[in-house]
Amino acid sequence: MKSSTSQKSRLSEPVARLVRVSLARPSLNDNRSPETRLREALEGSVFLPLSVIKDLSRLTFSEKYDLDCILLTTCGGQKVARVDKATKLRNPLGVAIDLGSTTIVLYLLDLVDGKELARRTYENPQRAHGEDILARILYASKNDGLERLKDEVLDVFNKGIVELTSEIGSSPEDVYFCSIAGNTTMIHFLLGLDPSHICKEPYIPCANTLDILKSKEIGLKIHPEGEVYCFPNVGSYFGGDLLAGIIASGMHTREEISMLIDVGTNAEVVLGNSSWMVACAGAAGPALEGGILTCGMRAEPGAIERVTISPEDLTVTYKTIKGERPKGLCGSGIIDLLAELFVAGLVDPTGKLEPQKCPERMRDIDGETAFVVAFENESYSKAPIFITQSDIKNLIRSKGAMYTILNVVLQSVGIGFEDVDKFYVAGAFGNYIDPEKAVTIGMLPDVPLNKFVGLGNAAGLGAKELLLNQGAIKEANEITKKITYLEMNVRGDFMSQLTGALFLPHTDRSKFPNVWKKIKA
Repeated sequence: MKSSTSQKSRLSEPVARLVRVSLARPSLNDNRSPETRLREALEGSVFLPLSVIKDLSRLTFSEKYDLDCILLTTCGGQKVARVDKATKLRNPLGVAIDLGSTTIVLYLLDLVDGKELARRTYENPQRAHGEDILARILYASKNDGLERLKDEVLDVFNKGIVELTSEIGSSPEDVYFCSIAGNTTMIHFLLGLDPSHICKEPYIPCANTLDILKSKEIGLKIHPEGEVYCFPNVGSYFGGDLLAGIIASGMHTREEISMLIDVGTNAEVVLGNSSWMVACAGAAGPALEGGILTCGMRAEPGAIERVTISPEDLTVTYKTIKGERPKGLCGSGIIDLLAELFVAGLVDPTGKLEPQKCPERMRDIDGETAFVVAFENESYSKAPIFITQSDIKNLIRSKGAMYTILNVVLQSVGIGFEDVDKFYVAGAFGNYIDPEKAVTIGMLPDVPLNKFVGLGNAAGLGAKELLLNQGAIKEANEITKKITYLEMNVRGDFMSQLTGALFLPHTDRSKFPNVWKKIKA
């Protein structure tokens, strides 16, 4: 899958700049205050916090007139966040955060040249209170649960910022802006907003759009005058992480119709262009993520991420992350495996394993048929790594739901897959999925492979883009106004079409002509 080239750093408009000014010296003929002189030197309307006025007075009364200023520029206007004598201040830094329910990723950027200086990935500590969002919402309703959820995430943020800035010999006080992309509930937890109404009818969040926040308002330990932007949400199930993905793809700027597909615990889909957008979310991701399968695991060292099966002699080869001994199967490996089993004739279109065709790898494990990918002598745990008949059934339900969601969204506006110019695939799938294998099992549509563009961590990319392009805040707010959200749970056409998608690749062979060319008769 080719990578996206749509993300461009528009460095003429970063959210923070280092500006050097020379103030006119005061005299009996010109006894204006230092504050007035600075406003004049900056040639525009600026907000000066009290802390800056104090520092400015100290400097100028000590006859320091050549100054460095850190100027923040967002939709709220311009603000001087810091002032010091010339050459004293470092380039302003920004931190972009992908606040995921499983992992949290922080990126440190130089806001002068736009370079990513460092990054860190952490496990979300809230997982201790429940893997799924609903469990955490329930936890938030008990005693000090919400406060604890908030503190846990802030602790990760503050620890990460210290580690990132230390790595480059800087300090958290050199960070002036933070952009955060997370789903609706995760942002509620972060800000201590009551999430209880998100999960019950009529599914209302406390806020859709938040104004720029002061870092000290939420306990983020960057510069005291630093600011924080949380991407807005469109509703309970369409959060700022998906909005950041739209920004990263650039689909909102193009006339051609594009589709953004973000597969995690849920499948989140956006279809549209610069004029209109429709979106939806549905439960299609768990099995594809690997976590609920017998030998499934996250994409960590030792996870099998690639699988091939020779159609001639059924030899199995695989590749693990970091080349370590295999520990289990992650999402991309699972998709590869099912596709390879199907093409090799080891599983039929209904998903039924064919034990007689490969008896050396087919076993009865806990009362059901299983296909062994790595034998005991190969694996890290000295236990076989396999996929069971039940696993395959779950996979087919997940991939069928994914395809059906895509199809229903397209039909809602009266177009087909052939009318879509680009399919942006985000999340871990955007980094590692082989689109050809996803098409083979009927998860993605049978279209030319060059239409698929891997975005990788789209939420993180969008958060980074916002730091480098102050206009992205306005773009994000405009996008929210033109999105129409479709609720899959109440659509009868979703359930009726899902049945046909619960086969490999689909009951309607005409939908996947290129797949059937590969399948042996």
